[in-house]
Amino acid sequence: MQEAQLDFYRRLAHALALQFGSGCEVVVHDLETKDPSHSIVAIENGHVTGRKVGDGPSHVVLEALHAGEHTLEDRPAYLTKTADGKTLKSSTVFIRDERGRAVGIFALNFDITVLRAAGDLIGELVGTEPSAPHEPEPIVRSVADLLDDLIEQSVQLVGTPVALMTKEEKVRAIRYLNDTGAFLITKSGPKVCKYFGISKYTLYSYLDEARSGEKDA
Repeated sequence: MQEAQLDFYRRLAHALALQFGSGCEVVVHDLETKDPSHSIVAIENGHVTGRKVGDGPSHVVLEALHAGEHTLEDRPAYLTKTADGKTLKSSTVFIRDERGRAVGIFALNFDITVLRAAGDLIGELVGTEPSAPHEPEPIVRSVADLLDDLIEQSVQLVGTPVALMTKEEKVRAIRYLNDTGAFLITKSGPKVCKYFGISKYTLYSYLDEARSGEKDA
């Protein structure tokens, strides 16, 4: 690589290392070096992999050195592992000259070992039984809010706006409200009647039909 390129990528590596902290190793490889076994020309936070300037190439770099130009593709966000067991999230970007030839590699290796362990722990803490509902169940502040929520759930269950519901769909919604105990809430009947645009008599009729359907089942 030309010295101007090296200078830019050295400064970029230093800035990224400062930006993301000591767990982020940034490496610059020179693919035009006369000695491929010493391809690293710049490195920040080398303690992540235990490497330093003048050290040799990684597996990815070796592939690049031996592959044809047409096979070289950037590799963003893949997992790698160090000899001492660290898990890294790595990205490899080829540096190209004005003719498109790969002349270097700019690589990021971010140590996610602790983050993955924390993620596993968080997954356990927030996990639920496999049979539990996927959507969080709402915790309401009053029985009025609870009734509103149950009515909305009954409409979602039917999947049709109230104004377009058939009698059968309204019966289904009323059955859901009955099954969830909505009618145990004081003055729930008038509110349900108003919401579904039915009379008190019709509500009782729908309830009888809903309960009759349960017995038949």
